Amino acid sequence: MENVSFQVAAGDKIGLVGRNGAGKTTLTKTLAGEIPAAAGAINNRGELGYLPQDPRTGNPEDLARTRILDARGLGQIALSMAKATQDMASTDPAVAEAAMKKYGNLTDRFNALGGYAAEAEAASIASNLNLPDRILDQPLSTLSGGQRRRIELARILFSDAQTMILDEPTNHLDADSVVWLREFLKNYRGGFIVITHDIELVGETVNRVFYLDANRQVIDIYNMNWKNYLRQREADEERRKKERANAEKKATTLQLQAARFGAKASKAAAAHQMVARAEKLLAGLDEVRQVERVAKLRFPDPAPCGKTPIMAKNLSKSYGSLEIFTSVDLAIDRGSKVVVLGLNGAGKTTLLRMLAGVDKPDTGEIIPGHGLKVGYYAQEHENLDVKRTVLENMLSASPNIGETEARKVLGSFLFTGDDGHKPAGVLSGGEKTRLSLAMLVVSSANVLLLDEPTNNLDPASRLEILDALAHFTGAVVLVSHDSGAVEALNPERVLILPDGVEDHWNKDYNDLIELA
Repeated sequence: MENVSFQVAAGDKIGLVGRNGAGKTTLTKTLAGEIPAAAGAINNRGELGYLPQDPRTGNPEDLARTRILDARGLGQIALSMAKATQDMASTDPAVAEAAMKKYGNLTDRFNALGGYAAEAEAASIASNLNLPDRILDQPLSTLSGGQRRRIELARILFSDAQTMILDEPTNHLDADSVVWLREFLKNYRGGFIVITHDIELVGETVNRVFYLDANRQVIDIYNMNWKNYLRQREADEERRKKERANAEKKATTLQLQAARFGAKASKAAAAHQMVARAEKLLAGLDEVRQVERVAKLRFPDPAPCGKTPIMAKNLSKSYGSLEIFTSVDLAIDRGSKVVVLGLNGAGKTTLLRMLAGVDKPDTGEIIPGHGLKVGYYAQEHENLDVKRTVLENMLSASPNIGETEARKVLGSFLFTGDDGHKPAGVLSGGEKTRLSLAMLVVSSANVLLLDEPTNNLDPASRLEILDALAHFTGAVVLVSHDSGAVEALNPERVLILPDGVEDHWNKDYNDLIELA
């Protein structure tokens, strides 16, 4: 995009929308200062809070609680106060006296920054994002990608930033947390830009819409709420089509007349004027948007395998003193469809990582059956080598695929031309999702392990993967907050964590999916 100008003032609640690959994440990274603009200037006034799709900031040894509190400068002070409290009990009088003096100074600074009221506010935000004390008291390095993301979201919401940029903030949130976040954003007094495929969130919170067109790479700015934007955009498209149709009709008439006049020397000047007028008519039109392309996803027939390609017996996993689950048994038969359910923190992602061979269980074993070929879609895209190019990642997914076939499949997932030479690390969340799915397609897997495969996808691309899931003849183990994805899968069984209870699928479990 180029020559784009806009301002985000207090009270401006902007929904940044457009298809995957249109440049939404690139724009927000540029606004946040993570990548430079090719031209122009960005002026920030006041604090800016930025939530990227894959946050990896902060000292990994810091406690999660400290990371949130440090958004207002309170985290390290609280730690120092705790240390001074211990030192005040020292048997060395000099150490105790110095600690008392230090504690007094720290308390003054702590109270000046909001003190215990601010600490309670941070705890409330964390609780509403389903971050209990047991997670807040863990180092960042021990947390999952989803937990880290919620910590960063809590930090930004607590920070009192005048402007926020939020890239898919509802990823990894349960239904109650999403509802709470909508209310928070509705009452937020600053300005924000949000990228989200949560239609209800933009419908309830935004009062301006920036539409980024995937083909034209420009921003159309609509100073209105979501409902009015949808009506206005439809009207704009209809107007463009009518204007172009009328102009093309007039231009064709002028060009035909000019062709007849052009044969006569006496009317050559008039013919030239007619051609010029026809060109001017067409040049002055707003371009009609092309129909945007959608990734075409179809899983091929899976590789042959035995009756039960993968089994798990007596699996358990703990992190330190925190037990995730214990004594979990699972047998995945050829072509079976299983949904793994449980609240956040119940171990759903951990179980899939074990089945994929990424993590080792504390007890029990994974038993591969005859002909097992696993295809693993990782929620945080850990399966991608961010230092390799798009094409190199594709070639690594199957030893039998050549570059021509890899490029053909990439093209169906909207990676064309030089896109194959991009490092995977620079891709947006939606592009990483498409690449990961493309790698599954060429893997000929007979067991798909899918961890939130519809995250970051625009509605049209989401429908494609749901249709592909519905027609896949291999086995699928699915973790998802998306009830539509589960419905498309039409599962036979459900595994409920952390207890490892198995049951036949019935529609009553839909409520648990949205809560999970």
